[in-house]
Amino acid sequence: MDTTLPQPPAASPAPALDPVTFEVLRSVFDFACLRMSKVLQKSAFSPILSDILDFSNAIYDSRIRLLAQAAGCPVHLAAMHFSAEAAVEKFGIENIHPGDVVVLNDPYKGGTHIPDITFTMPIYFEEQLLGFAVSRGHWTDLGGGTAGGQSFGTHVAGEGLRLPPLKLFNRYKLNDDLADVIRNNTRCPEYIDGDIQAHMGALKVAEQELQRIARKYGVGVVKAAMDEIIAYTARQTRQGISDIPDGDYVAEDFADTDGYADEPIGLKVKISVRDDEMTVDFDGSDRQCVGAINSPLANTHSAVYLALRFFLCPDAPANAGMFEPVTILLPDDCWLNAKWPGPTIGCTTVSSAKIASSIWQALAQAIPSRAIGSASSEINWFVCAVNDPDTRETTVFSDLPAGGWGGTPYADGMNVTFDPTGNCMNLPAETAELHFPIIYEAFDFRQDSAGAGRHRGGVGSNFRVKFLGDAELSIETSRTIEGSPGVNGGGVSIPQIMRHERTDGSSEVIGGWAGEGDWRKCLLAAHRFGPGETFVFQSTGGGGWGDPLDRPEAAVLDDVLDEYISIEAAERDYGVVIDPKTLTVDADATSALRTARGA
Repeated sequence: MDTTLPQPPAASPAPALDPVTFEVLRSVFDFACLRMSKVLQKSAFSPILSDILDFSNAIYDSRIRLLAQAAGCPVHLAAMHFSAEAAVEKFGIENIHPGDVVVLNDPYKGGTHIPDITFTMPIYFEEQLLGFAVSRGHWTDLGGGTAGGQSFGTHVAGEGLRLPPLKLFNRYKLNDDLADVIRNNTRCPEYIDGDIQAHMGALKVAEQELQRIARKYGVGVVKAAMDEIIAYTARQTRQGISDIPDGDYVAEDFADTDGYADEPIGLKVKISVRDDEMTVDFDGSDRQCVGAINSPLANTHSAVYLALRFFLCPDAPANAGMFEPVTILLPDDCWLNAKWPGPTIGCTTVSSAKIASSIWQALAQAIPSRAIGSASSEINWFVCAVNDPDTRETTVFSDLPAGGWGGTPYADGMNVTFDPTGNCMNLPAETAELHFPIIYEAFDFRQDSAGAGRHRGGVGSNFRVKFLGDAELSIETSRTIEGSPGVNGGGVSIPQIMRHERTDGSSEVIGGWAGEGDWRKCLLAAHRFGPGETFVFQSTGGGGWGDPLDRPEAAVLDDVLDEYISIEAAERDYGVVIDPKTLTVDADATSALRTARGA
């Protein structure tokens, strides 16, 4: 996509940029994004934005290069420039004026999945284009065959209203006709006006901040700072690549199903390092899926960059400089390079997490001392249409029960923490029960869910929600065949599982292993629950780091006392024998057992 934009000549050559001014302007760029996110959170109507924080904000320079971002959803952030590019390509920069806001969610034109809707606005100062403000949010519902678009059909049309680049605001004035179309294609029209204005408020905050510094320092200085901050991150990234030994590193991962296939959907990645450049090649991955986990190009790129950032430039400013030395290769017919009409609703959850996990597994071969076990590698996004038994009104409820992160060279993985591809929050029980006819019965640790290791993975969770009225639940998840892999001898976590508990006390596995040889598909569309029935989700933990027999006995005992692991798991996985009566380590039995196992 050609995004070369005509630029008016600068009034005068930019002066040399001193270090203090550079740092001040770098901080302002970051601050602008933080203000955008605060305004969006405080003014949004839908809980998925105001409480779960499933949104991202960023600013770009006049060439649509990422300049700065807030700590939103990582899987959004490196994808949003594709949306901005599509917006400019559609209209031409000469036809995008101050106060014009282009909206889109088309997965094949810079979007990811349909609920992620992106707003792009140019920022001008004295008729000079400074850059762009971009705000992306996951909206609760934009139509489709089931609530939240999780129909898991075979065509993207079943997932909701697909918007090409369109002007939602013209010179700061709302396009009411387009807004009416959006209101008419949602189960939650009560959220639409508030969420539109929340995104617009975020964009205007970025405009205020960039215009303020242009007024104070001059356009030339501001643009010089933009160029230098991107170049700085590029240098840091190249140094990070140089620290990795040259070579080719291959790893594989998979999604359990696309909803139709009886076999897992495979992903293969080869990371090639040569001097200060890196190529990430997905040749050998499976073809485009029938079902709804296909990942558009923008989403795949974003997942790659977020996975690499941990290792290449964690302390550098997050901007387009990271993209420069990294080449991403995607086969044309591949589930990680979605084409119309392939459905994509699971791309930001199921697919992104597997892309990141495969990259971490490949890098574990290159830099084992810095490797990390895979996180739960699932966002576990579910959506319910719930009927209120008193009012008979239907509302849409959504949440994201978290799992554990992988063990690291320095410490155990974090417990019950949102997957790093998303960086969202779970919906507070108080908020959920206030807004929706449900009851949160539990959200606690799942014992023995983490991969064992010298540094074990973080533990997953037990999540239980009871519906007070009739409900239809849809969910995107995976890691139900096997859990998340460890590294350097660390263990794999246990699989995830979903259950339907009925009012008569019976319980049925509706996703995952129901018994030996009985695995049930884990993408559910409109699974029905009756009043008083409960949805149970047990998430997995993270993969372990290092040989479990090297874990100190005291650390294993602490885990037993904290109920992270059972006494049985302590002996089975760690070779540590604990007396169930005194809850102390049997030193002699432990020594003998670990010696027998070769510790």
